[in-house]
Amino acid sequence: MTSVFYLFRDAPHRRAALGLEPGSPARYALYGMDELAERGHTVRHNLERPEPAAWARVTGAALKRGLEAAGGYGGDFAGVLSSQRELNRADVVLSTVDTVGIPLMLLARARVVRRPFVYAAIGLPERLVQLRSARLQRLYARALGAATSVLAYSEHETDVLRQWLGERGVDARVEFVPFGVDVEAFRPVGAAPDVDVVSIGADPHRDFGLLLTVARGLPETSFLVVTTADHARSLGERPVNVAVETDLPFDEMRRRLERAKAVALPVRENSYSGATTVFLQAMALAKPVVMTRTAAIATGYGLEDDVNVRLVAPGDAAAFARVLAELLADEPRARELGARARETVESGLSWHRYVGRLEHLLLAAAESRGSGRSAA
Repeated sequence: MTSVFYLFRDAPHRRAALGLEPGSPARYALYGMDELAERGHTVRHNLERPEPAAWARVTGAALKRGLEAAGGYGGDFAGVLSSQRELNRADVVLSTVDTVGIPLMLLARARVVRRPFVYAAIGLPERLVQLRSARLQRLYARALGAATSVLAYSEHETDVLRQWLGERGVDARVEFVPFGVDVEAFRPVGAAPDVDVVSIGADPHRDFGLLLTVARGLPETSFLVVTTADHARSLGERPVNVAVETDLPFDEMRRRLERAKAVALPVRENSYSGATTVFLQAMALAKPVVMTRTAAIATGYGLEDDVNVRLVAPGDAAAFARVLAELLADEPRARELGARARETVESGLSWHRYVGRLEHLLLAAAESRGSGRSAA
């Protein structure tokens, strides 16, 4: 079978997930690594050691400083360099996030990495616009074009990347792969909700300012925000009907979703984030969801306003409040919306389907090495 080397961003929640038993729901943060192992593939990853080797930290820091001084965008060079020997023994390398993906593609361009790789883009267009010269843009385009395939979790991001690469003369395989949810781990439990509205998230595009505006306009409605401590500090003064919890373990986060009458997910416009992970989890729990119609989720996930979710234009607090209030006041309609949400994820957005698509790309990349295609 195929040997796959995973490159993860080094983060506390991911190391915590790695410490759990295979099959634990929180290990979704490992992007299908357990499922590939169950299917007979050999899997390793860059977080097998507590931290990168000293030489890799020194070299990686120098590369990052030099690249950023030249007007480029850096990343975790140390994490990739420290795993150089192991990843060059694999059949294929999977970069799960741009923090390690950008160093990977540049090191592949320099022939330090000599294996085919699949690059998962999560907000890459926002990083590419920061490149300060046409020369750097061409360098990054050619380095990204060396990937056997680039996958994105948004149809919009897929289109943007194809256009950006094409404008620089690079013909790359950029694939849209919808993210998925474990429909068994997130199965409706029938518990009586005790919070009107729950909102969970920590990515930089979450519009918690809009959510607080909505809460002020609905003073009789209870809100619970679950986020990181850093995000919580940025909220400032909040109305009395808004409670905040921070840095919850995965199982506790799931329980907060189970307690909600409705889930609210306002997001600022961007190319990749539509609160994708949380809206899939909430839909799997058959919760009615009110969310922002960002470009990232406008297509590709089967979302239909007033059919399986409620969608509101970015930045429109008045519309968000109105739709949320209507949903909370009409319990039969809310239950119907939640039931259809569950049907949507079961039919096309399960974790099993996501891993199957990912496995297909990885196997194609591994086979490309035998067919003579270069990885750099």
